[in-house]
Amino acid sequence: MGREEQLHINVPSLFRCPISLDVMRSPVSLCTGVTYDRSSIQRWLESGHQTCPATNQPLPSTDFVPNLTLHRLIHLWTQSSSSARLRDSLAPPPAARSSPSEILALTERIATGTARESCCGALKKAAEFASYREENRRFLAGSDGFVAAVVRVLTRGGEGSSESEIEVLELAVRVLESILTENGVKERLNKLLLRSDRGNCLSPMVSLLRSGRLASKIGAVRILDSIAVDNESKRSIAETEGVLAESIRLLVADTDESLRDVVLPLLIKLAVARSMKARLVQLGLVPILSGFISDQDSTGPTVERALRLTQMVSTVAEGRQAVSEDASLAGSLVGRLMKASRAATEDAVAVLWSVCCVCGDARVKERVARSGGMTKVLLVMQSEEDAGVKKMCSDLMKALRSGCETVDSGMVSYETRTTHIRHR
Repeated sequence: MGREEQLHINVPSLFRCPISLDVMRSPVSLCTGVTYDRSSIQRWLESGHQTCPATNQPLPSTDFVPNLTLHRLIHLWTQSSSSARLRDSLAPPPAARSSPSEILALTERIATGTARESCCGALKKAAEFASYREENRRFLAGSDGFVAAVVRVLTRGGEGSSESEIEVLELAVRVLESILTENGVKERLNKLLLRSDRGNCLSPMVSLLRSGRLASKIGAVRILDSIAVDNESKRSIAETEGVLAESIRLLVADTDESLRDVVLPLLIKLAVARSMKARLVQLGLVPILSGFISDQDSTGPTVERALRLTQMVSTVAEGRQAVSEDASLAGSLVGRLMKASRAATEDAVAVLWSVCCVCGDARVKERVARSGGMTKVLLVMQSEEDAGVKKMCSDLMKALRSGCETVDSGMVSYETRTTHIRHR
């Protein structure tokens, strides 16, 4: 029996994080009562999830509290003589035990190093140091010039696509992602990547979206999401050559759910300007979203984000046309009514209202009617409290009853919590 098998058998399941399956270093509990390692559950929540990973229960609150009892039990267990070999296996690598002065020296090497080997070695040590414990990550984030040094390596890589260049970019993103949630890091990255003297410095991110490994793609998307803090930065990111195209390509080319869980929220953030919505439609986003909405195997978060994005692009003429031309989307939207969250149901109603009432598309009305749309819309109208959504449902009922009769959409408007649509 190998050493890894022995460790797997001997580790009490209670001590393993349900997400990473590793022994928890900082156990914290959600409101559902399930305990996770802090770093794992932070990643889960920051990627946009609103459910407990172990139970799939919706979370009324995403706050968590340290599980001090379990932390103490794990500490006692790892200190026991019967767990000596496991304790050895959990010991941090040399780089994780580095002193602050050694890390500061690493920062200098990262900032001034030009040789690939030197940069890779320094970045690997920084990544090991950051991965060991929260205190290390806070130290790196607060170290003068550290973030700027890593960004300098990242931007030096430019649009490199060779294997060695991609490796350097991946290591830089790995280090930045590890400290992304620390105080002030997102703000510094926003300034360094979007507001530097060199202008927009996001081409390395595009290279990773195109050629990086899965973990690097996820890291690159998370960094882009973190620096999209206002309309100016969102527009700058969206207008960067390749960001939107590569993001959409990932939704088609890679079926990994963890990647989808970060790409869809990023696109929701970036789809604020009319031009960006039209661009997303041009790049073929609507058929992809239609596939997520109609797929019964799609998870709740994926469906809700797909409905949100569909609603957002349906506020422009190009989006409404794409929705109308998708033969299956109207029926899928009807099928999701009352079967998703309240917000997702409102998004589905808004899309149907856009194509049936604003556009008055007879083909879509027929598809909605054939799918039992009148009954579903009536149920939503009866259960809905929001006056704007009730008005949309009422308009939909009239449009569906009248067959090909077109609603005077120029006189109708609605406002949901986040969107105001007017006939264009």
